[in-house]
Amino acid sequence: MLDQFKAMGAIAGLLKDKEKVKAASDRVRAKLEAPRVEGAAGGGAVRATVTGTAKVLSVSIDPAIGAGFASGENKSLAESLVAEAVNDGLTKAREAAQAIVEAEAQEMGLADMIPGLKNFLP
Repeated sequence: MLDQFKAMGAIAGLLKDKEKVKAASDRVRAKLEAPRVEGAAGGGAVRATVTGTAKVLSVSIDPAIGAGFASGENKSLAESLVAEAVNDGLTKAREAAQAIVEAEAQEMGLADMIPGLKNFLP
């Protein structure tokens, strides 16, 4: 219960200091752009690079298997591998974003609220 009062006090303090909240928000946004995570599928044959904001930057297909896909062979396999690699990258991006938000919350004295912050992340 004491921890809840501490968290409420930290929130009340933040509400009084809008500049501090805005600065924290700006820091989090900037930090979320920085991570580049890679999702993979098919033993690494298909890779997707994703930012901490869940933006897919690139998808690459190993040339050894890409030739078969380009000619129309195994089209459904190629599509499923791309989807799997992108989803793997998005999962890793969410994990990176969660770590960034949790670190910022701790810096702001809101460590007791970290479990609830997970509800705000996609």
